[in-house]
Amino acid sequence: MSNAQALQGITILDLTRLLPGGFASMMLGDYGADVIKVESPGEGDYARKIAPLYRHESAYFMNVNRNKRSLVLNLKDPRGKALFKKLVSRVDVVFEGNRPGKMAELGLSYETLAGLNPRLIYCSLTGYGQTGPYRDKAGHDLNYIGYAGVLDGTGESDGPPVMPLVQVADLVGATNAVVAILIALQARQHTGCGQYLDIAMSDGVIAWLGFASSFYMAGQPTPARGQGRLTGGYPCYAIYPTKDSYITVGALEKKFWVGLCRKIEREDLIDRQYETGPAIRETLNEIFRRRTTADWLEILSGEDQCVGPVNDMAALFNDPHTLARNMMVSFDHPRDGNIRMPGPALKLSATPAQLRVRPPLMGEHTAEILAALNYSPEEITGLEAAGVVALYKESEQ
Repeated sequence: MSNAQALQGITILDLTRLLPGGFASMMLGDYGADVIKVESPGEGDYARKIAPLYRHESAYFMNVNRNKRSLVLNLKDPRGKALFKKLVSRVDVVFEGNRPGKMAELGLSYETLAGLNPRLIYCSLTGYGQTGPYRDKAGHDLNYIGYAGVLDGTGESDGPPVMPLVQVADLVGATNAVVAILIALQARQHTGCGQYLDIAMSDGVIAWLGFASSFYMAGQPTPARGQGRLTGGYPCYAIYPTKDSYITVGALEKKFWVGLCRKIEREDLIDRQYETGPAIRETLNEIFRRRTTADWLEILSGEDQCVGPVNDMAALFNDPHTLARNMMVSFDHPRDGNIRMPGPALKLSATPAQLRVRPPLMGEHTAEILAALNYSPEEITGLEAAGVVALYKESEQ
């Protein structure tokens, strides 16, 4: 069963662009789904041109578009709609990330498409969802995490909110979309019917506020920025400067804090684990600044210690653990040479992720997909001439 994949036989029409939808459909493709990336004629997915580029295309685009095929299709043309509906009758999932109502304007709503394929699972991934007063608001990750309370609690106590490196709402939304699609596929096994999935990125962040929201839910004052148990309020869970960089300390449990204090030869600090105020923090800052991060990691190794480095990208992707976990993978690309990207995170023993298809060239699979729908070469050429579809041509790239 080593070559089997859990989602083999599942076909997904992916109309999303950029990170959230791209990451979600890539995850499904990694585990065997046939993901058909539907791109508009002209620029296609504009993520293809977001800097930095390899030679021709975006490294960012490459990172979230492996294991997909590219179909260039004009959904504003009646012939394009007809072709799309023909595809819908044969697929399992339609995955879209347009503003609420846009697909209905195109005549491609869930109700319309479910009439063609009652087993269809139709997933809409948006910022604020299909209902509520914010449904039509434009937004990006920063707006969603601001709305959902994440920014208010992120940063130093005497400073402004700090933007995280990772796009939290985007990736929560992507993960929730994957989970919802998998749940719907399982439900279809029992009912024989598909369903509509309304996934909001902002909802996902709110659902992740379990610990942060607990004070408010219990009627108690919410810790101010930089003063919470997990946001830097206590010396046992904090970031400290070293001689050359920083070190993370996550000694929440007493045994870890005791072990740390003994390793740094400051047992007098054991009873100050949850002390607030600058004195304890200044003491620990002074201690950690005496040595490099590598020195401290060596000193603190060999015992159960919750400490670690603050890696930059170079350190991360050259770390022996990252490499041992296959968390950096590469493809040979016909136009851009060797391309690298983060690897699949889910390690399944019987149905592992497989890197079957490199990120597609725009329109690379249009002819292949139409031929599978029984369009003749002459019909495909005619649709291309009419601007309904576009085929990949090396000379035009």
